[in-house]
Amino acid sequence: MKSLNGEYKITLDDKGRLSLPTKIRTALEDNNHMLTKGPDGCIWLYPMEEWNKLMQKVRTSSSAFNSDFRALRRHLIGPAQDVEIDKAGRIAIPQTLREYAELIRDCIVLGQDDFVEIWNADRYRSYETESKEEYEIAYEKLGAALLREKDGE
Repeated sequence: MKSLNGEYKITLDDKGRLSLPTKIRTALEDNNHMLTKGPDGCIWLYPMEEWNKLMQKVRTSSSAFNSDFRALRRHLIGPAQDVEIDKAGRIAIPQTLREYAELIRDCIVLGQDDFVEIWNADRYRSYETESKEEYEIAYEKLGAALLREKDGE
């Protein structure tokens, strides 16, 4: 699979369909995908191969007797739905997921290497502003890790 990257402004149509950017459609290659709730109020779109890898990790990483694990499963797996890209390059986003992500019209499609995030455009702009300090810290940590790697630690 090609890397899924890029940030795109897209409009959701009146029937709840989102036209995927050509670069994203091309990178997805296959036609079957999984949509589910992501953290921070976005929707995740996974190619089926990547979804299956994630589900295998989820299955082996914890127990149904753990409350955090049950909550994660309910949020991630419970609402997940198969979607296909139609001949016009669109995916139909189920009503429950549109409501969760507050998708009404203006959306942001954001590539994340092996999956895609779909955001309400206003919510995404707010998230970027509110999380500025978090990602600056993450960049600092990444820089430190890269320096350690360069120095052979």
